[in-house]
Amino acid sequence: MTEGGQQLQDRIQADLLEATRRRDAIARETLRMLRSAIRYAEVERGRRLEEAEVYEVIARQIRQRRESIAEFEKGGRPDLAAKERSELEILERYLPAQLSREEVAELARQVIAEVGAAGPRDIGKVMARLMPRVRGRAEGRLVSAVVQELLAGETP
Repeated sequence: MTEGGQQLQDRIQADLLEATRRRDAIARETLRMLRSAIRYAEVERGRRLEEAEVYEVIARQIRQRRESIAEFEKGGRPDLAAKERSELEILERYLPAQLSREEVAELARQVIAEVGAAGPRDIGKVMARLMPRVRGRAEGRLVSAVVQELLAGETP
């Protein structure tokens, strides 16, 4: 495991202990679930996670919370949506600063030029090169939308 990956996991563990001391049930349970998801990913891969892989686990947890919020709001359960929002706020503290749409577009333009992409059929080539550069700093949904717009000749 990289030092960065271990530092991030150490920070999560320290924050979990602090939440336990403060008797902050939501933070404690959220961080326990996160640690469990990280351990599961390590078992699945058969090794310690690199820093970028830990960020992927966190991003997956965030995505799950966002989906749950939408479903709970659709189902008329604002109480459960509020709980998920609280968990989402806690999880977002562990991701690096997110790239703006303009920053993603600039990186996408660079990759499009590098691979010589000419149109929408080249989206796979662009995404394969771009995603490792933005991993943990931008959601795949945003990156995909920006790349599609650029390859279609639209301005993102």
